[in-house]
Amino acid sequence: MTIPTELDDFPTLTARYQRELLAHCYRMSGSVHEAEDLVQETFLRAWKAADRFEGRSSVRTWLYRIATNVCLTNLESRPRRPLPAGLGTPDAMAGDALELDHEITWLEPVPDAAVEVAERDTIRLAFVAALQHLPARQRAVLILRDVLRWSAAEVAEALDTSSAAVNSALQRAHAQLAERGLTADTVEPNLTAAQQQMLERYVDAFWRKDIDSIVGMLTAEATWDMPPFTSWYRGATNIGWLIGTECPGGAHDMPMLSTEANGQPAYGLYMRTPQGDFVPFQLQVLDLDGDRVRHVTAFFDLSLFEKFGLPGRLPADYTSPAPSTP
Repeated sequence: MTIPTELDDFPTLTARYQRELLAHCYRMSGSVHEAEDLVQETFLRAWKAADRFEGRSSVRTWLYRIATNVCLTNLESRPRRPLPAGLGTPDAMAGDALELDHEITWLEPVPDAAVEVAERDTIRLAFVAALQHLPARQRAVLILRDVLRWSAAEVAEALDTSSAAVNSALQRAHAQLAERGLTADTVEPNLTAAQQQMLERYVDAFWRKDIDSIVGMLTAEATWDMPPFTSWYRGATNIGWLIGTECPGGAHDMPMLSTEANGQPAYGLYMRTPQGDFVPFQLQVLDLDGDRVRHVTAFFDLSLFEKFGLPGRLPADYTSPAPSTP
């Protein structure tokens, strides 16, 4: 008698594990676009191998094993996906020439709505960027051990290696991240009322292009980067100068729509056109420190707007809402 398993209903199986496998493949690849393809390849391989599933582990664990090895194959000979600050170049001064590099395969943000994670800090942009500094197999070991909480023996079986090799790889991964000062930040589960009010003021300040207000909401040592531009900037005053002099919009030219990326507040910033309407300009992902902003990554990949469910244009009569009263 054949015992039925989840594999007997593949549409339900896909719906159940799609979002958590997307998070896993995103951590491994650093690209939401690649992660979607990797998840589809995972399900295709699982479907083809379903009759060979022996039930020695859960279907979920089996899928993660397939997904991890799909990712490792995909990462062979591929460069890591950095953010500008991770290139090893010094921070720039506002007013310096902006350097553009489309040849670099940049790290991408992922919409919160697309993924399912047990702990939000494991999907943070800083943590995924940190993972990119690790060789692919060390990356896999760290994710399986520290994020998914697998035992060394389970990881060893998944990667066809020994428990001793897994423990050694994990130790090297921890040492490399510690040496670079790259760790997963612990995040609060929800924004506080003060943080939410600050973010409303942040949106309003961009709409009015009030540089002093923007600077006042940044920490003193805040950083700002803008892939595919290789330059990155440190210091609230420096960032304010950058926005004031390099950002082409004026007052009432830059509305923002709220979204969430990597467990962090994010905004699609639009720019007014000569015709009067607004089109996508950059997707900002914010890292908060209390009721201040300590880091902004402004992605100029406009295909991200569709990924995040943001409209392709806003009408000319769009007006940014005023911040609520505390």
